[in-house]
Amino acid sequence: MNWLAGMKGWAKRLKRDVLALWLAARDRRVPWHAKLVAGAVAAYALSPIDLIPDFIPVLGYLDDLLIVPLGIVLAIRLVPAPLMSEFRSHAERWAERPTSRTGLAFILFIWFSCLVFALWSLWELS
Repeated sequence: MNWLAGMKGWAKRLKRDVLALWLAARDRRVPWHAKLVAGAVAAYALSPIDLIPDFIPVLGYLDDLLIVPLGIVLAIRLVPAPLMSEFRSHAERWAERPTSRTGLAFILFIWFSCLVFALWSLWELS
């Protein structure tokens, strides 16, 4: 079970670093080349679209296991260390914010309403 705790900690740090890179990409104090890499890595890591689709055996998960972590390491090295520590602490505070169950319910209601409307529209067409 110790490896499971280690993996959870690694995933939490990875999530924090992706959020910190997103913050770095939007900050004026970061050099433009670091902004470019940080923004690209954060956008790719947060995007639901993969370079190699996950349904392709072995290769599908290669980008998640290699490309994203290597991109994060590169981007972190390009961002100045004092700024990166500031972005990491800001990302940790942001990740600890409470979530809104009311907001979740509202979003789910909107999706459910869209689904009902789409099904109703299809029913009317037939």
